[in-house]
Amino acid sequence: MKLLALDCSTEACSVALLDDGGDIIRVTEKNEAAPRQHTQRLLPLVDQLLVDTGTSLQQLDAIAFGRGPGSFTGLRICLGAVQGLAFGADLPVVPISTLAALAQTAVNAGHGGSTIVSTLDARMDEIYWAVYNSTGQGIELIDQERLTAPEQLLDGHSVDRANTTAVGSGHHYHDRITPTGVFKAWYAEMLPSAKAIAQLARLDYQQGKTCTADEALPTYLRDEVAWQKQPL
Repeated sequence: MKLLALDCSTEACSVALLDDGGDIIRVTEKNEAAPRQHTQRLLPLVDQLLVDTGTSLQQLDAIAFGRGPGSFTGLRICLGAVQGLAFGADLPVVPISTLAALAQTAVNAGHGGSTIVSTLDARMDEIYWAVYNSTGQGIELIDQERLTAPEQLLDGHSVDRANTTAVGSGHHYHDRITPTGVFKAWYAEMLPSAKAIAQLARLDYQQGKTCTADEALPTYLRDEVAWQKQPL
């Protein structure tokens, strides 16, 4: 199995190729800090990755991408690239939550506890966040992804905070999250990676959780929240 993964949900451009040969799983990744340069850098990174790994689009089984939440512009750029590549090679698409990818990135870095809180700065005094259980088999979403004020982080969740690791740029609002020192650790600079997206997509692909290129959609959360607030 060969999976190509792309992510532009934050200031970074990230691409990865997962090659599952059965006995050994290899993941090759390229990352660039590219604020406001995703359009110029994403496809050249993909091209270089495929050249470096000696892989053609026709050899791929699927293309995965970070579906959001995250930067609206970055998500649209990433989806456009994925749809173009998938249409051209007639490949299925595997959408992966960027919050889940952030939690998996923490696990890959050895920072996962029994509970991981993924956070992303959503601007406008809000944060995207979700809670995951970290198990030997991977990560498991608890409840749902949310967009709230920083003060509402973990609302409705009862977790062992002494054994909970937080990751991501929601730390920007740490002074509004009480009590102080609520987590065992907070890795504020950590970003979702294409490697993590590829790892999660491998499991989804095996379970048939794919869609066609034209069915792939980003997850903004903010639009969904606004829609829910419309009067009847």
